[in-house]
Amino acid sequence: MPSAVRLAPVLGLLVLATIAAIGIGSSFMPPERVVSALMGQGTRMDEVIVWKLRLPRVLLAVLAGAALALAGALLQRVVRNPMASPSVLGISDGAAVGILVFLWMFSDEGNNLIVSVHWQPLAAILGASIFGGLVMLLALADRGGNRSLKIILYGIALAALAKAVVTLLIILGPVYRASQALTWLTGSVGAAHWDDVLTMALGLALAAPFLASQRLVLRQLVLDPESAATTGVPLERAQFILLATAVALTALATAHVGAIGFVGLVAPHIARVMHGQFRSFYLLSTALTGSLIVLSADLLARTIAPPLELPTGALTALVGAPLFLYLLIKGRRYHA
Repeated sequence: MPSAVRLAPVLGLLVLATIAAIGIGSSFMPPERVVSALMGQGTRMDEVIVWKLRLPRVLLAVLAGAALALAGALLQRVVRNPMASPSVLGISDGAAVGILVFLWMFSDEGNNLIVSVHWQPLAAILGASIFGGLVMLLALADRGGNRSLKIILYGIALAALAKAVVTLLIILGPVYRASQALTWLTGSVGAAHWDDVLTMALGLALAAPFLASQRLVLRQLVLDPESAATTGVPLERAQFILLATAVALTALATAHVGAIGFVGLVAPHIARVMHGQFRSFYLLSTALTGSLIVLSADLLARTIAPPLELPTGALTALVGAPLFLYLLIKGRRYHA
């Protein structure tokens, strides 16, 4: 079956979920009105609701889901472990630490930032890089046993450390920062603005051509280190560059939607089942799947218990956590 045809189901579901997410809100909008407003042919009120209020949230969920899914796919290939993901390796929590430190240092009692909000992604990248780097350094220094498993174990430990740091920052800081921190701890796209969408879109636009150029390298990284080296791949350099890309994508998403977990774990597995991991459209399939997961989770978060909005990250964890346990059990049985 052609690769483009294989993408059709997830792309169709994403389009339907997008229309539904735009139409559902405090005032329901039928699909035909949504489409008309998107095409600039709706009433003025519909166009204001769609373009000013709902579309930024929908697009931010789509873009953040794609970034987290791609980061997970890169990490799973780099460490050769299907359980690797930004949340498991502590990268998402490291980014949250960076953001909380940023809020702790540069926000006032009115929850207003005293510096430009455009510095926030940099804080997330620094936090993610520090914790992601620590995971890799500890794994490289530990020369005994299975390195891929070591990376997972060190990642889980450092993720716990990052969560502890975030908790201490909340407890020791002023009360008003707790409400700011809650968004980053649970993950939400409710505060989306067009500036956030443009920043996310720019980051993915820069990453896309690079990832396309690395598709052959990603295939060769499936091989063991010796075999990969014989194909001419500078293994350590390739792993470092791809790991840095995964950290940047995770930090970019976390800076705008918080620490939404398990998307980077679930999406690559679904894409492998539906599309295969050695086809040219594997990364695109992974990105679309991640977008669909986050957008669907946000839609459910808004509709399960109205007028309350549940955290988007809580719903992704409801799916991701059982899958992670399944992979752990499956791997334990395989190695027994």
